[in-house]
Amino acid sequence: MLKKMMVLFCCVAALAVGCSKDDAQKGMGKAPAEKSQALEISVVSLDNQQLTLSSLQGKVVLLNFWATWCPPCREEIPSMMKLNAFMAGKPFQMVCVSVDEGGKGAVESYFKNSGFSLPAYVDPTGQASRTYGITGVPETFVIDKNGVIQKKIIGGLDWSSPEVIAFLEDLMK
Repeated sequence: MLKKMMVLFCCVAALAVGCSKDDAQKGMGKAPAEKSQALEISVVSLDNQQLTLSSLQGKVVLLNFWATWCPPCREEIPSMMKLNAFMAGKPFQMVCVSVDEGGKGAVESYFKNSGFSLPAYVDPTGQASRTYGITGVPETFVIDKNGVIQKKIIGGLDWSSPEVIAFLEDLMK
């Protein structure tokens, strides 16, 4: 009985932290640290527009790595949608980079079936994920208007909580 409880506990703990995929972890570099300069990446939006992180200088950026198959990722999407709506018109940019093997098609299908929507991007070569040392999803980097990483969050979060909103608004000052 104790063994079964330990196995159950380990499974729940793994889901609570985030999701990983063996092939998503291969060749990953070391993640940039908090208080360090954000590293340049280039990703592609669902409407095929290229976005570089450096083009967002002057904005607070929520750089989120996620996947459609990841339960904690799916759970945090409604709060991310609320946060994004709340931040409309402010110097804020959400960049949700999918690590799905199915790329753009997988994300579009997921949004169509779920009714969810995020400012989603794909990383066709996997370079952005490698640059940020992603070992699982969701992983999120909060980058200030000067391009400095202020927080790294591993696992899901309620992005629409008053504490998170206050933290992000403080970074905009």
